[in-house]
Amino acid sequence: MSAHALQRDPIVPALRLVAGKKPSVNDIYPRLFDAILEQRIAPSSRFTEEGLGETFGVSRSVIRRVLAKLSHQQVIILRPNQRARVAAPDAQQARQILEARRMTEITVVQLACAHATPAQIHQLRELIARERECIEGDQRGPAIRLSGEFHLQLAAIAGNGPLAQFLNSLVPLTSLIIAQYERQACTYCAWQEHRAIVDAVEQRDSNTAVALMTRHLDHLETKLLNRH
Repeated sequence: MSAHALQRDPIVPALRLVAGKKPSVNDIYPRLFDAILEQRIAPSSRFTEEGLGETFGVSRSVIRRVLAKLSHQQVIILRPNQRARVAAPDAQQARQILEARRMTEITVVQLACAHATPAQIHQLRELIARERECIEGDQRGPAIRLSGEFHLQLAAIAGNGPLAQFLNSLVPLTSLIIAQYERQACTYCAWQEHRAIVDAVEQRDSNTAVALMTRHLDHLETKLLNRH
């Protein structure tokens, strides 16, 4: 399938195809997630293994792995003999998710202060730069996704596998809630707050990092729950 054919699809943007190489799960996942976050997947969309496989030019087994990942993250709901559908968390779920994140990410940022290397700090700053570019370019879906990836990358730096796995089940779902209830990309999870957290982590200032993370999640909770 050509890039031109992909551009005509209403669900996903074109992939930069490499000759002789089919898109991987890691290529498809962010584009499909962005489409979900931007609410470009309607009930009439070809949101099926077969339709998505044709769009990306890959087998249904590859698409099945992407959908399984999104299902594990609770972004979509998979049921036997039914089309995948996007989850719709309510206010109570949103509150519980944010409470769980606050408790978890306090520990994460403390561990990150102890373990972060200069190379990892640089990676975080690069991610924030990409997030900022997307916000300033009004690329809402990618901006929300990258904001979530910042928190997941921080969890990876913390070096605690169970904590990182737990957050991986909460952060993408938070991104979905943000997409469903926030209308302006610049209001939900400011890159400036992320940058301040990284500054504290780089200085190994655990107390400041915890305070900044707590304030950051408080801001997010206030904005989201006030809209429910």
